[in-house]
Amino acid sequence: MEPAAHQVPGAADGGAHPPGDAQADGADGVDGTGGADGPGTELGTNEPRGASETEGPKGSGGDTGTPEDGARTSEAGAGIPEDGAGTYDDAGTPEDDAGIPEDDAGAPDSAGIPEGEEPAGVAALSLPARIFVAIALAVVTVGIAFHVAMVFFQTAPYNTISKQHAEVIDAYVNPEFERNWKLFAPNPLQQNVAVHARATVAKDNGDTQTTGWVNLSAMDGEAIRGNPAPSHTQQNELRRGWEFYTDNHDEKSRPIGLRGQLSEDYLKRIVMRRFGPELNGGSVERVQVRSAVTPVAPPKWSEERIDVKTQYAVQPWWQVTSADLPGGGK
Repeated sequence: MEPAAHQVPGAADGGAHPPGDAQADGADGVDGTGGADGPGTELGTNEPRGASETEGPKGSGGDTGTPEDGARTSEAGAGIPEDGAGTYDDAGTPEDDAGIPEDDAGAPDSAGIPEGEEPAGVAALSLPARIFVAIALAVVTVGIAFHVAMVFFQTAPYNTISKQHAEVIDAYVNPEFERNWKLFAPNPLQQNVAVHARATVAKDNGDTQTTGWVNLSAMDGEAIRGNPAPSHTQQNELRRGWEFYTDNHDEKSRPIGLRGQLSEDYLKRIVMRRFGPELNGGSVERVQVRSAVTPVAPPKWSEERIDVKTQYAVQPWWQVTSADLPGGGK
């Protein structure tokens, strides 16, 4: 005799059949029921369905044999552990920590920074601070580009831009960033030039005195020697002032045009900055400069013979006025 047909909850006949009712051996389980192997289990529990309550008829065949949460579970036939570990929820995702993290810890926020970590660098600044940093960076970049361009056009051969903007370029480069080609051929500098100065001072008793020659170039050399960062004034002020003077005077030390007179005033003020208004117990009334030119001796292996005797070129006396004193007579 064939076994009786298995009724499922909510069948059309309306009869209530406990979900845990045992079936005959060999009967196939109906989809949504426990089948012949044993009763089905509630989601995430070890209790048989119907242990706490018995499902009544659903009234529709479409919901037959399914728990209230709609999940299909089996005690042994579906490969789900008996203790409920690793069971699946309604969305089919693991409930334990083996898959997606349960909370949002470590998830990146909208800025791409993991939650719980503080931003670093510029990202940690406020919006006004970021704007200020961006503006400062732009200003520094433009300043560096302008400086490089000015030095390049001053050093490069004459071209349309350097000729058209010669005054602007020279005003920016000279004297702080001035450079020349005297270290290179065809006419490298082969002599040492020193500038000396002396003064006539008036004593309180009415007497006058002429001081000895003071080597101004040697003063600059002492300040530069051993100094890892000497000032541009110590390196170039006196040297450039003397070159300015000689370029605008003839062989008899007579000024050539307006620049000749201007070079005299410039060199005289350089000397007065070194001497000051009072010297040797008296007031400075006049100053005089001279050049001391010493040729550079050739190397020992050279057959060239040069007279290395120092040659002096003495300039006229210049009367000192209040405009020549430090401060320009203000």
